[in-house]
Amino acid sequence: MAFDNIKLEKGLYSTSKGFTASLEELDPSENYIGTDYEGLDAYQRQLKRFDIKVSGAGSDTISKFFRTTDSAALFPEYISRAVQQGLEEADILPKIVATTTVIDSLDYRAIESVPADEDKELVFVSEGAKIPETTVKTKDKLTKLYKRGRMLVASYEAIKFQKLDLFTVTLKQIGAYIARTQLLDALAAVESNEAVELVSGDDTVTYSDLVSLWDKLSPYHLTTLVATAPAIADMLGITEFKDSYAGQSFHGTGKMITPFGAEVLKLGKADGKRIFALDNSAAIEKVQAGGIVTEYDKLIDRQLERAAITVTAGFSTIFSDAAKIFEIEA
Repeated sequence: MAFDNIKLEKGLYSTSKGFTASLEELDPSENYIGTDYEGLDAYQRQLKRFDIKVSGAGSDTISKFFRTTDSAALFPEYISRAVQQGLEEADILPKIVATTTVIDSLDYRAIESVPADEDKELVFVSEGAKIPETTVKTKDKLTKLYKRGRMLVASYEAIKFQKLDLFTVTLKQIGAYIARTQLLDALAAVESNEAVELVSGDDTVTYSDLVSLWDKLSPYHLTTLVATAPAIADMLGITEFKDSYAGQSFHGTGKMITPFGAEVLKLGKADGKRIFALDNSAAIEKVQAGGIVTEYDKLIDRQLERAAITVTAGFSTIFSDAAKIFEIEA
């Protein structure tokens, strides 16, 4: 097959497209339609070429990647994909982010709209009268991007005989860490927007507090509540959540029933009683500079002792009124 003759080298990682896209140009997947390799991308076909199994009970050891210089070039991509899998499994950002913008630079100026109350209603426009306006403008400040990741610290000699499926578990935890940190970055962007309204309460979260949040978010839809554990504990104690159906659902699936159909997400180990109320179709934009970046030189050369795995991303609010923050002061 054509993929058996491709020369794999570090240069495939240094292109702006990334390793898999560069490999796809050399070995297009469309050439394999109707064959046993249909459904595999160019990287997965290379794993087949070198008979490297990265998952399952029969997975190979890490040393299998380093039997040849060509197969060693596949190792950084394996690292990136395992981290990406962990990020996706632990990531709740898709439940709060309206759109993701991928850029190829570190400078990005987002747009925003801060409509007045009268701009949120569709009014009758008589003949010849001025049509109400929605103003969209670029923000005064650049969207701040943060590099999040981990340093992989392990000697090749210590891990070369470890099974790849076990090593994948460790790498997936790096992805989970990145996902949790990016969630905090997203909520920090909401919090830093001065136009986002802060609603305060007394002692405990009440049903009236949630109704107030729902009302203040109008005309946007309350789709998501991101809350700290103490705030969620209060919500579980609200009488309206204690009927038999709500209790059965929570104990059986771990999912709460809310008065407005909003999904409740737990905010890490944060202290205090805080709730972020969002319309996930209008509140937040994620800006990401490329994908997961690994120090491929070190990984290919088996210098795992200090190999960084990072993702660079930032967040900004789009419609500031599409998010509210509820807080009970300690």
